[in-house]
Amino acid sequence: MLPTSSSAKVRPGPHARPNSLFPHYLRRIVKWQQMDIEYTFWQMLHLCTSPKVVYQHTKYHKQTKNQWARDDPAFVVICSLLLSVSAMAYCAAYDHSAGHAVFVVISVLLFHFLLSGAILATCCWFFTNNYLREEAPNSHVVEQRVEWLYAFDVHCNSFFPMFVLLYVIHYFLSPLLVAHGFVPVLLSNLLFMAAASYYHYLNYLGYDVLPFLERTTLFLYPISIVFVLSPILILSGFNPSRYFMNMYFSRLV
Repeated sequence: MLPTSSSAKVRPGPHARPNSLFPHYLRRIVKWQQMDIEYTFWQMLHLCTSPKVVYQHTKYHKQTKNQWARDDPAFVVICSLLLSVSAMAYCAAYDHSAGHAVFVVISVLLFHFLLSGAILATCCWFFTNNYLREEAPNSHVVEQRVEWLYAFDVHCNSFFPMFVLLYVIHYFLSPLLVAHGFVPVLLSNLLFMAAASYYHYLNYLGYDVLPFLERTTLFLYPISIVFVLSPILILSGFNPSRYFMNMYFSRLV
């Protein structure tokens, strides 16, 4: 007997799970019990010391869970908390208004990390999927694409060492960095140059680990721009520390 149409049900395709990943990711943000805090701090430490080890674990994650992106929002949550604490520390040192301090914390969290991260992740997600993916050698090979959530993970990974340099170390050096003179200008530019260069290097590592992408060295090109601009800014007397601090704390002027 021939099979009837009722027995020929369509099974969920391979894209069904990735589509449901983002709502699941958002739901876990409010569930601390389901977050792997210890592993998150391990990642943060190794992103500053041995970032290739972190992306080696990303390969294992793909093999075990069949997705490149994290399904645990602990990294974003902890990074947001640390960023808020650092912003409050700056406000305690350089601000006297509680209302303005709240504005600084919210703007730093949203614009410096979350919103800028979403924009950068979207740009990298679009660029990699449209211009860097290898063409499948034949029609039998499963097409792979960069997940948007993975692009956001790459940004978060790249952001954390930059946070350590420009929010933590910068805070303790800020009395020197915001002063007038050539030495503060030199040190401030070197600190920003190191942070920006390391950000782009980690960005490169994040996409280079994906086997279906080619020409990922393009993500290293901004580092050369940073190295060209830094001497120009130093010779012109531009102090990035004073510039960005003055955006929030007027009494530094």
